[in-house]
Amino acid sequence: MLSSPSTTAISPEKLVILDRDGVINHDSDAYIKSLSEWIPYPSAISAIARLTQAGFTVAVATNQSGIARGYYDEETLSVMHQRMCELVEAEGGRIAHIAYCPHGPGDHCDCRKPLPGLLFNIQHALRLSTIAGSWMVGDSLRDLQAGETVGCRSVLVKTGKGEKTLAKGIGLENALVYADLATFVDDLLTDVLD
Repeated sequence: MLSSPSTTAISPEKLVILDRDGVINHDSDAYIKSLSEWIPYPSAISAIARLTQAGFTVAVATNQSGIARGYYDEETLSVMHQRMCELVEAEGGRIAHIAYCPHGPGDHCDCRKPLPGLLFNIQHALRLSTIAGSWMVGDSLRDLQAGETVGCRSVLVKTGKGEKTLAKGIGLENALVYADLATFVDDLLTDVLD
């Protein structure tokens, strides 16, 4: 899903890239297959709006292999993303770009996280020369690995699969850990983080 790029130059330090399932909305091992199954975290929607209002640009990078598996189609995904954007906009925020990978693990694409293709998609869509220094927020190691490949700062949230990821303790040396997106945004907006 493309949004028209802002005419204002975006600084990578003011870009926050979010995974979707488990960060913005509840996740499910059975996949999120319909709008009725897409259940947002209200605090995450508010956090995205607060980021926008504070001058940050927010983008989403999400693996959606349920498409390749035949669980839902791209039209259904578009409906979910439209709803997500509407909720954010109703609180005064904006999602600048949504990049998604519709492929399965065996498709050998270059966009499925932990590969960085989705992040390059965001970089291109937002007309940035680099995304190094931006924030990558996810609930799984693959989210953080994708971000670290291109120089993003890593944030693991404990929502979604985050607690399981944290319990494994592998590959999290460079990651900040937060209870959820809202608590990360609290610190980011009060200059606790640099």
